This record gives sequence, structure tokens and C-alpha cells, in this order.
Amino acid sequence: MIKLGILDFDTSHCVAFTQRLNHIGNDKEQFVDGAKIVIGCPGESKLSPERIAGFTKQMKEFGVPLVEKPADMIGKVDGMLIEAVDGTVHYERAKPFLEAGIPCFIDKPYTCSLEDAKKIAKLAEKKKLPLFSSSSLRYAPEVVDFVANAKRGKLVGCVVYSPASLSPVAERNAGLFHYSIHGIEILYTLMGRGCKRVTSTHEKGVDVATGQWADGRVATFRGIRTGASGYGFVGFSEKGIQPVKVETKFIYRELLKKVVEMFKTGKSPLDIAETIELVAFIEAANKSGSNHGAGETIKI
Repeated sequence: MIKLGILDFDTSHCVAFTQRLNHIGNDKEQFVDGAKIVIGCPGESKLSPERIAGFTKQMKEFGVPLVEKPADMIGKVDGMLIEAVDGTVHYERAKPFLEAGIPCFIDKPYTCSLEDAKKIAKLAEKKKLPLFSSSSLRYAPEVVDFVANAKRGKLVGCVVYSPASLSPVAERNAGLFHYSIHGIEILYTLMGRGCKRVTSTHEKGVDVATGQWADGRVATFRGIRTGASGYGFVGFSEKGIQPVKVETKFIYRELLKKVVEMFKTGKSPLDIAETIELVAFIEAANKSGSNHGAGETIKI
């Protein structure tokens, strides 16, 4: 059994992931085998500090031993789940564990700057450690099934939509880094790497970001803050146009399967280069949206 530690309790993910990995509750359909949360640290938060006490109480009820300092988990775990809802602190949170030779899953957003994204990846590479970050929406069954369907032919473009609430603290998870990360993760799951230019329109109730890929494909993300909302996309393929509604019932379970796979095999299920480009896409989209839609070139 792989022993995992979990850091920062300002997100419901600490509870949801522990329930699934530690087989807590009656919904056995959601359980994931192969790893267990054996220790945790509530941490601190400059984005959602009010959430820590409640989630800490639940983690105690689950029987997870807790420590005051993150470093107190080193030597007691095979891997770490870095769960801070605030992506701006992920480099400082992950660094001590990576330096100690402990592989990490870093929850979304991986980082909120291309600089931090590269620094984490460089440190993991130096230590020869697997590194993985993803929104759970990447592994929604509807998304996975669409990608696996070779009969539709090559995907030439898509329009992805998702909720896009903004961070209550503007300098933390700025713009599309906050909740839009889920939809943009779907966009990159469909399109893959290779985006070279982004233009974005920002309004109070919506963000619309369009990327141009080096091979001529074009894809758009619509982040929704007013009107009806949900997750989904329209895929434009060589042999058809397919609208897909994306459900969320099993997304945590499917993500955790991939997380456990990484800790078991020592290989990330997703090339960190794609996650780094995704960060660059959001950084460029934020800049374009704040500059009247001026095009931004992605440079990695």
C-alpha cells in the first residue's frame, strides 16, 4: 500500500480524495485502491482560510493523523498530494518534498505563472521524480471516450465551456487560473500541445479565449459566470461535429486512479510539458483579456 501525505485543507479535495483513497463511507463505487492517506497537514491559506477549520474537523473524524508543519510528513510518506487551492503557493509547498526525493501530485492550478511552472518541473527532473498536475475534468469519462474514438477522424478544433468564477483575492489564482482551469484542461485534453497565439475577451459575466495552434487548428474556451452553466464541448472533427455534455460524478475517482498509477509506476500519466503550456495559455489569455483582446504569443 502506497503511503500518501496531504497538505493544505483550504479545499474540499482534501476530504473528497481521502474518502475515496481510504474507503470511507458507503459509496463503494467511488473507492480507489492502491494508496492511502496516512498523514496530513492543514497548512495555511491566504485565499480561503475560512475553509480550513471545517475540513480539518472532517479529516480528524476520518482518523487521519495530523501534524502542524509540512516538513513533519517527510520520512513518513511515499508521495504527496499538494492541495492548496491557491496555485501561487504551489512551488513553495512542493519544493521541500521534491528536494527530499518525494514525488508529488500538485492539484489545479499547477501554478499561476510560467516561471513557477518551469521551476517545479526543473526541480522534479533534477531529482528524477515523477510530477503530475491536472484538473479532474481531464479524466471525465465523456472526455476520455471522445479522445479515444478514432472513428471521428482528426480533431480540427473545438469550443469548450465551463463555469468560470473568479478568485475572491485578485492576485491569487488571477483570472482564468481560478475556476476556468477546469474547462481549459478539457481544451488541452482535446487539442494537445502546440498553441502559439491567444486572444481573449473579458467581460463581467464571461471570458472567451481563442487559441491558434501551430498546425492551423483553432480552439475556443468560454468561461461562464452568468446564465446557464455546466461543463461540455463541441468537437469539430474530420468526419463529424459532436456536442458532448461532461458530467462530474466520477471525475475525482478517475483522477485518483491516475494519481495512484503515477506513484506505483514512477511515471506521470501526463507529460508535464503539456501542463506547462497550459499555464502559458492562461497567462497569455489573462494578459489579452486585460488589454482589449490584443493577441498574445505563447513563448515557453
